Amino acid sequence: MKKAFTLIELLVVIAIIAILAAILFPVFAQAKESAKMTASVSNARQIGMAVKLYIMDYDDVMPIFQAYNSAIPPWDDAHLGTEVYLFPYVKSRDIFKCPLDNGGPYLASDAPGTSSYWEAYGSSFRFTRCMFTRVKDYSMQNNWPLDIPSTSVVSETMIEYPANSRIMRSEMFPFFDNSKDIDCAQYGYDCPAPWNFYQQWGSRGGTVIFADGHAKTTVSTGDFDSQHVHYAGHASNDPNPEDTWFGTWYGLCD
Repeated sequence: MKKAFTLIELLVVIAIIAILAAILFPVFAQAKESAKMTASVSNARQIGMAVKLYIMDYDDVMPIFQAYNSAIPPWDDAHLGTEVYLFPYVKSRDIFKCPLDNGGPYLASDAPGTSSYWEAYGSSFRFTRCMFTRVKDYSMQNNWPLDIPSTSVVSETMIEYPANSRIMRSEMFPFFDNSKDIDCAQYGYDCPAPWNFYQQWGSRGGTVIFADGHAKTTVSTGDFDSQHVHYAGHASNDPNPEDTWFGTWYGLCD
């Protein structure tokens, strides 16, 4: 005589499967995010090495700052982006892509049809303005020339603290969220429309590339704020009255 499952037994099995799924799915999600973060740091290290190779060929001078230019799409011959100067040293466009890059709300108006910063601008990594050479009437950001009084050439030897100077970083960090950055007063991402830029990429942190070529994951505001963003040694959260929004060197340089 064949014995079938009773309804109670079937419900118990279903309940056990549901409990296991509730336990394991977050673990799988964390493992997947960790793998993407590892890939991001790997790409970032190659970019850091590309910068070192570039300055060896250009008399110690840092590449020219160009960022967020979407009028001419990425990788077109006339596109302006710092990643264009570094491309010959990596030979791969994908190196400038963070696997966690899923774009942000600003792209819908600035680069319609794109779903990532890499697709919109050519890089998932944000370039720190004050760590790169800025050329008057040539360095562009958001399709407009930078508002600078004169050309500022930055050489590697000018960088005061290369091991802690942030030259590039992931565009999004989880602590840019408005629940942590109240009224977007410190980082300026999760703000009311139309200045809402924030979209979560990773739940724990983001990638930072330093002037000495190394890269790492940054997970805390304390670490992020203490990183230098100006070649003369000014830290991200150091006061700077010239910046009228944040009042810090972050606002002027990051």
